[in-house]
Amino acid sequence: MPISTDSAETLALRALAWLVGNDELLPVFLGSTGAATEDLRDRAGDPDFAVSVLDFLMLDDSWVMAFCDTNSIPYDRPAQARAALSGNADTHWT
Repeated sequence: MPISTDSAETLALRALAWLVGNDELLPVFLGSTGAATEDLRDRAGDPDFAVSVLDFLMLDDSWVMAFCDTNSIPYDRPAQARAALSGNADTHWT
């Protein structure tokens, strides 16, 4: 069953909150995205920023698992949320 846009946005906000609470990953996220700490609050509702949060989270399976375990959600939900926020457009890395 596809995830709704509202549910995807909520999940992305939960992922952002999880990152903010993770002292080891937050600096990595900020460094890799170029975001500043002020951006976390200012851009939290921005769909493009939400996609970047989910993209970052999905860089490492252990991060996905830790986030999902903490929030009691299925491991495939972040990818579903990312797809919903990007209009189900496929991402091509090559």
